[in-house]
Amino acid sequence: MTAEIRLVEVTDANRDAVIAVRLRPDQEQFVASVEKSFQHAEQYPDAKPWYRAVYAGDEPVGFVMLSWNLVPGPGFRGPYFLWRLLVGAEHQGRGYGTAILDEVVTLLRAEGAKELLTSYVPEEGSPEPFYRGYGFVPTGEVDEDGEVILTLDLTTRP
Repeated sequence: MTAEIRLVEVTDANRDAVIAVRLRPDQEQFVASVEKSFQHAEQYPDAKPWYRAVYAGDEPVGFVMLSWNLVPGPGFRGPYFLWRLLVGAEHQGRGYGTAILDEVVTLLRAEGAKELLTSYVPEEGSPEPFYRGYGFVPTGEVDEDGEVILTLDLTTRP
C-alpha cells in the first residue's frame, strides 16, 4: 500500500516548514538538505529546477526536485533528472518515497517523458537499493563527481 501524499508548491508561507524537514544524520552525506536544494536551484537556473514540498495531510514530510524538460548539455543530464528526493527522518519507512516517485512518474508521463534519470553516491547506506527496488537501472555511466547514473524507463513501468 502506498502512502497518500500531495506535491505542494513552496511559498513564503510554507518555506520554513519545508526547510525544517531533515534526514537522519547518516543520510546527510547522500542527499543535500532542502535549504541547500533551494540554493542549488538559484545557482543553476539553466538546470530548469522544478521542486515541490511533499505533504501528508497538513504536514510536510519530504521534498523533491527535478531538472524539468531541459536540453542535456555539459554538466546537465536530462531532459528529466531527479535531483533531490528526501523524506524526513521521522517519516521514513511509511511508503512516502515510493509515493513521491509514483506522483512524479505520473506527472512526467503526462508531459510525454520517456525516462527519468537520477544518480547516487556508491557507498554503504546510499539510496541505491531504494532506487533499484523501484525499477531504476544503471546506465553504465558515472558522473564527474563519481555518482552512478540510473535510468527509469517510463514507457514500461505500470
